[in-house]
Amino acid sequence: MRAGRPDYVYKLVRIVLTWPLLLIYRLRSITVGNVPLKGPAIVTPNHFSFMDHFLVAALMRREVNFMAKSQLFGVHPVLNFIYKHGGVFPVLRGKRDEEAFKTAHTVLNRGGIVLMYGEGGRSRSKKLGEPKPGLGRLALESGVPVVPVAIHGSEDVREFRRLRFPKVTVQYGEPISLAQVDNPTREQSQEASEQIFNRVRKMYEALDAEGRKGVLARLRRERRAGVPATG
Repeated sequence: MRAGRPDYVYKLVRIVLTWPLLLIYRLRSITVGNVPLKGPAIVTPNHFSFMDHFLVAALMRREVNFMAKSQLFGVHPVLNFIYKHGGVFPVLRGKRDEEAFKTAHTVLNRGGIVLMYGEGGRSRSKKLGEPKPGLGRLALESGVPVVPVAIHGSEDVREFRRLRFPKVTVQYGEPISLAQVDNPTREQSQEASEQIFNRVRKMYEALDAEGRKGVLARLRRERRAGVPATG
């Protein structure tokens, strides 16, 4: 299954979900303008919840192709329809899935955005996981800008079953540019993944320690002081 361009289904799902996310989870974005308005890019958030796809993409001005675990496909015909038309393509976790990388490169080569989780899958511990080499490999092979993204609050999204709705903040970091490398080694790929994910970790930890308002206040102070943005 190759990723087509997101179509009317993507737009419809975003319209249906955005207002509930804004109202129920008090979803807010920080520095979403760091996502390039045109050209290829990789967007890479941390991953706690099945809702992370929607939380990251809801307030972005551009449409995204999502790399998702293959187990999601074939479960229900309605979901398969949404995935097919919503820009989702499968990856076999725990394996060297060359087809998934070919699909990702196809999206990037046509100037699109690929969302790829650095941890390779959901963290069930409510703590950040460790980055896998797949992200670094795609970043090095493509040489396109990589936007690190911190999602804070989605670790508690499942609490809706207890009528608890966490406040979710999504912060988009400054794009990272890595020199293009043909056929990077696993070690090179892992090093690149760690470099990118360290930016995700830094933003997440700041949101955890300072809160949404604290991070926004600090960014405003740094902007007024002319401090270069790093996250």
